[in-house]
Amino acid sequence: MNLNTPAFSSFTHDGLKIAFFDEGDPSGVPVLLIHGFASTANVNWVHPGWLKTLGDAGYRVIAIDNRGHGASDKPHDAEAYRPWVMAGDAIALLDHLGIAEANLMGYSMGARISVFAALANPHRVRSLVLGGLGIGMTDGVGDWDPIADALLAPSLDAVTHDRGRMFRAFAEQTKSDRTALAACIRGSRDLVARSDMGKLDMPTLIGVGTKDDIAGSPQELAALMPAAEALDIPGRDHMLAVGDKVFKQAVLAFYAKVAEG
Repeated sequence: MNLNTPAFSSFTHDGLKIAFFDEGDPSGVPVLLIHGFASTANVNWVHPGWLKTLGDAGYRVIAIDNRGHGASDKPHDAEAYRPWVMAGDAIALLDHLGIAEANLMGYSMGARISVFAALANPHRVRSLVLGGLGIGMTDGVGDWDPIADALLAPSLDAVTHDRGRMFRAFAEQTKSDRTALAACIRGSRDLVARSDMGKLDMPTLIGVGTKDDIAGSPQELAALMPAAEALDIPGRDHMLAVGDKVFKQAVLAFYAKVAEG
């Protein structure tokens, strides 16, 4: 695997500097990758091999560092992280690059952002890949206040909540701004109405690990949409499903079908 960090660029949107990379075949079909909560473009897409997988398949591979994450600016106001606001950053990146239409692929929080982007700008989204988020998109994924509390705790040792410990350790590993992440987790949890999911008629692939205790059923979410299919990623939890080879093979096959129309 070539896991070298690609060169990042940035642009300004909504008064914030937003970082991104633009790799792969410049003349290929563009895929915009939107990472999950507490992750980064590198952690979500480069290290697990997605940049290489998609680049080797001939795609133009673009990935954003969401506000509050990676090399992008990190506001501390929860309102700055509403999913439609972050979706605006993603569409603004397509504008910045002069891309009229792209395949959007998001993981977890990135899947939620992708759906909000597609609802507001359906003509800009050729297809959707939603990883790590099933019916939790519409029904919620449990109480995340303990995650915010864990991020703001004086130390990892002070955190007793299991999921809180997992995200606090992940945030420390990625050297994140934990105050920004706490604001993000409080601001980014808006749900999508089931009726709105039904409006998204672009081809969609929903992939969730069979051991994921956060995402909810991919089959239930796919059933709400006119052109969606569900994928079980065998034996993977929320953290490990993202780089799974079954997921990658399914996405490449899905994109080949999308290209055929």
